[in-house]
Amino acid sequence: MVLRKLIFTSITVVLSCLTIAQNGITGNHDWYIKPSVNHGFVLIHRTSIGHLIKGYPTIYEVNISKPTLGNKLWHLENNKPDIGVSLQCLDFKNPSQLGYALTAAPYVEIPLNALEKRSRVIMRLCWGATYITKCFDIVENRKNIAIGSHVNSFVQFKWFWHLQLSKTIRFEPGITFTHASNGKSRNPNLGLNVVSLNAALNMLIPSKRAKPEIVKIDSSTKVRSKNEIFAFAAIGFNQQEIATEELKVFVTSITYQRNVRNTHKFSVGIDLFDDQIYQRDYETAFKQKPQGFDQMRVSARLGYSYNIGRISFPIEIGYYVFQKTVPDGNVVSRIGVRYYSRCGLVGHFGLRTHFAVAYNFEYGLGYRFFL
Repeated sequence: MVLRKLIFTSITVVLSCLTIAQNGITGNHDWYIKPSVNHGFVLIHRTSIGHLIKGYPTIYEVNISKPTLGNKLWHLENNKPDIGVSLQCLDFKNPSQLGYALTAAPYVEIPLNALEKRSRVIMRLCWGATYITKCFDIVENRKNIAIGSHVNSFVQFKWFWHLQLSKTIRFEPGITFTHASNGKSRNPNLGLNVVSLNAALNMLIPSKRAKPEIVKIDSSTKVRSKNEIFAFAAIGFNQQEIATEELKVFVTSITYQRNVRNTHKFSVGIDLFDDQIYQRDYETAFKQKPQGFDQMRVSARLGYSYNIGRISFPIEIGYYVFQKTVPDGNVVSRIGVRYYSRCGLVGHFGLRTHFAVAYNFEYGLGYRFFL
């Protein structure tokens, strides 16, 4: 358990630093402060969590960000996005069972059209960690079957409009999807999803220093070829039942990836899972331990990744082409974040799910071969 938390925290910090390091902060000294309020509802993806919903949750945010300068290729490919850190408090309106979610997460806000104008559609990609004050407790909070641990992964997608009111103030109405779960590293873990409407006021704090003249575009993140082979191996942890031992999941993956553009990547691949929970499900179904290849699950999958410089956000969906028993269904999916280094090494963090229910986090390392 300590090892899993150490790995999760380390990857969160490293990827956050790598994300911020890509920003043009050495050139652009302007920055924004943005308070925001979101009001919405919990998406009840399982009827078994319906009793936890007591009202309409509210998210209070303070966001601090900087606009990219445009001196790097990935800035221009993404229409000169803003990059920053979001501090949030989510009030679930059920203080005794769900409490509050306290979040710190880096984000990137990408304009969806290249033309700069007074009204502009923006997409936010946000990922980090959240501390939920009330989680499952067998004695004091046994009805909370949505969240099994205080520390959870946090994912947020937001679509909104920049409405320029003046040179320094923007109004930002939009819609937000927020997810929190621990990836079944602790049970129970159905996770919590919140859909909300948001309103923000973005205030520019201009620097007195002049912006430097851009004489050269840094194109070091440009892909070396249209076609590549990507292979990775990863480990995950999960729990089969409440208050049981932590089990391990190993995955080995090989993928063909097609770089349509620097920002868009499509893929087809095979995942091989050595899964201790699945092996126990096999033993329950057939009254004997699996032997040889019967211990494995194999999925064939399709994927799409949106790339922001060296940071990539994959969305993948697959089908188990080999499994002797079907404890979770035949469809498996993954969302995640990857860091592609210049030398070919790839850092991988993923969330494997079955029908919107988290199964395990993946912590891995891979390599891509350029064809």
